[in-house]
This record gives sequence, structure tokens and C-alpha cells, in this order.
Amino acid sequence: MQLLSARGGVDPGAPTMVLQHREALIWTLGKAAALEQLVMCQYLYAAFSMKDREDEGLSQIQLEATRRWRRELIHIAEQEMLHLALVQNLLTAVGAGSAFERPNFPLPPHAYPAGIKIELLPFNETSLRHLIYLERPEGLDMADQDALAAVGRAAPLPRAAEDEIGPRLQDFETIGTLYRAIELGFDRLAERLGEERLFLGPRSAQAVVGHFPLPNLAAVTDLAGAHAAIDTIVEQGEGARGEWREAHFGRLVTILDEFFDVRDADPGFEPSRPVLAACVREREDGVPVPIITDPFTSRCVDLLNAVYEVILQLLARYFAHTDETEDHLAVLAEVSVGLMKNVVKPLGGLVTRLPVGPEHPGATAGPTFELFYGVDYLLPHRDAAWAVMEERIRVLAELATNCRDSCAPLYLPALTKITDALTDLADQLAEAR
Repeated sequence: MQLLSARGGVDPGAPTMVLQHREALIWTLGKAAALEQLVMCQYLYAAFSMKDREDEGLSQIQLEATRRWRRELIHIAEQEMLHLALVQNLLTAVGAGSAFERPNFPLPPHAYPAGIKIELLPFNETSLRHLIYLERPEGLDMADQDALAAVGRAAPLPRAAEDEIGPRLQDFETIGTLYRAIELGFDRLAERLGEERLFLGPRSAQAVVGHFPLPNLAAVTDLAGAHAAIDTIVEQGEGARGEWREAHFGRLVTILDEFFDVRDADPGFEPSRPVLAACVREREDGVPVPIITDPFTSRCVDLLNAVYEVILQLLARYFAHTDETEDHLAVLAEVSVGLMKNVVKPLGGLVTRLPVGPEHPGATAGPTFELFYGVDYLLPHRDAAWAVMEERIRVLAELATNCRDSCAPLYLPALTKITDALTDLADQLAEAR
């Protein structure tokens, strides 16, 4: 393999972050949770942008390759969902609530250190190199030119003082570095407070495999469990130290090698649609972004955004439930997974075939995962919270019906399945109440 044989690495340095108090650990875990969600969205955006139909100008070999790469990116995104769930378990274990809030794309300046660049990009060589750089193992000698340029313009974030009481963002070079610093924070606090005092969160409020189809998902109740969760996150992303070929990093390198082979055979090979990271409305902070002006496209992208938002509300309820039974928790998990699989996935592929508008000729939209409401605003009372979630999904089913009734025949099968799925999942919530 061209790239696998060329990559080498050096021993990673020790993390430079200092997590001295429980609050600093919780705050940093919240930043990690947002990062996992943002990285997952990057993978989904790249996957949904890919051509997967026989009428999109690809040869049979090219079509088989893009479909294979798309499946691989979606599988990596599913593992990012696992990482997000594990971070929620770590938060719950130390007495914190769930953390599903995160900034919208494009990210504001200084949301993360300059070396951690988060951006929605269609599938191509640039996006593959970007994701490879993001998932790189600690100490690996490689470069992403855009990321390096950002690093060069930005001063490193200062290290926290040992006696600093307020949490704040500190510098870290890789995702693995962030988690190793969090691991050291757990070790330090367990030594200072004792494991029993540190891990005071209820096991019943944590995600487990029996509810979510995510291998390696386990509750965190002690220091060994915290280490195991962090090891899973780091090793799936960048690989166990020296063993990165089966991790996200190595799998992405393999895809890039295969991409080069297909492109070498046909220099005009274009695996993705002309996707533009356009939003449905102007941002409140005034950051300039392309706006979707095609009415049908805008409704479909709005629908996708709102469904994704409901998924986060369901997950927030799962982790911060009150008097839900085991059956209730299982339903929350099933509905959230059902929305992702049966609505977001097909809708994500559909919107990348829809036009942005006449201001951007030839460009298609994409799933920008915009969040407009807080995902943790629901009342702590079970009956009210469940009623609101059911009501929201039924509103979305009505919007999907309107999209279905006004769409071109080409999109009718997908929107019919999406509409039916939303109705069925709302019914499932209603029956469980």
C-alpha cells in the first residue's frame, strides 16, 4: 500500500493539560463530547456526499469503490457515536449531566486548538487527508497543510496553573492527546478523592449494549472502567500505540490509497456530488455562510436538521432520566437509533442531490446538522418530556409529508419511507408512555 508503507511515527510526548479539579474534568469531558459529535458529523457529511447511483456517471468499478468507501465512512461514524456515548458515561460516572450541546458549522474561532480543525467537506482527496490528519496517532510525523497553516497563525493555548479553580480550554495536538490528559485527570482525582468519592454517578443512568447496538459500550463505575472507555476511544480512532492499521486512521489511509488507484486509472474520476456546506438561514452571530434558497431543498434540509436535534433530545433524556423504567430507556434508545438509521441516513443522501439555489449554479446541498434549539430544555418530569418529544416527531412527520407531496417523482420512494418511519417512531413513543 502506497501510504501505509510510507508512514512512520515517534513516541508521543506526555500530555500538557492539567485537570486539577472535578469541575475541570467535567468541563473538558464536555468539550470532548462536542468534539466527538462534530467529528461524527464530518464523516456523515463526507459519506452522504458520495455518488452511489448508477446514473451518476461512474463506471461499475468506480461505483463499487464509492459504495464501499461510503459504507466504511458510515461505519466509522457509528464508532464515533460509540465514543460519544462513552464520554456521556464518563460524565455521568463523576456526577455530571449529559453534554450534547455543541457549536454549529462553521465553527467559531478558537472553538478548539488550531491543530484540531473541524470542517464539513465532500468526499475527495482533500477531505480524506483532512480526516487522516485529525485521526493521526500521537507523535506521528505527517502534515495537513491547512491545519499546519492554522497552527502557524495561532499561539498555543496556555497550560492551566496547578491552583487554578476555573476550567478553560487548554492546548492539545491530537484527539488522543486530549483523552490521555483526561485519563491522567481521572488518575489524579482518584488518588486525591478516592475512587468511591470520585465515581458517585448512578450506573442506571449510563448507556449499555443492551439498549444501543454499539459493541464495547460499557458503564463506567470505577477507575478501571474509565481507563477502558478511554482506551476504546483512542484505539479505535488512532490505534493502539504502534498498531494503527485497523483504527480509523489506518482505514482512512487505505481508502486514500484505493482512491489514488481509481483516479490513476481515470484522472477525471469525481466520487462526490458538488456539495456545498450551505445553511437554511443566516447565522445569528453574523458569520457569512452560503444560504439555501431553493424552497424544496430548504424544507428537506430543515427536516434533517430538526430530526437530528430530536435525536439529541432523546439521548439527553436517556442519560438524564428520572423515573423511566428499563423498558422506557430501551424505547428512548430504539427511537433515537431508528431516527438515525431510517430518517437521517436516507435524508442525508437525498439532500446532496438537491440544488442550493440559482445563486450557486450546479451546487447541491448537504446535511449541515444545524441546531436551533437547546437539546436539554425538556422538563425533568417524564410524562411532560415524553409528550413533547412525541409531539415534535409528529410535527416532523407532517413536514416530511409536505415534502413528499411536493417532490419530484425521483425522490418519492425515499420521502415516503422517511414519512412512514417518523410516524411509526412517534407511535412507538406514544405506546411506551
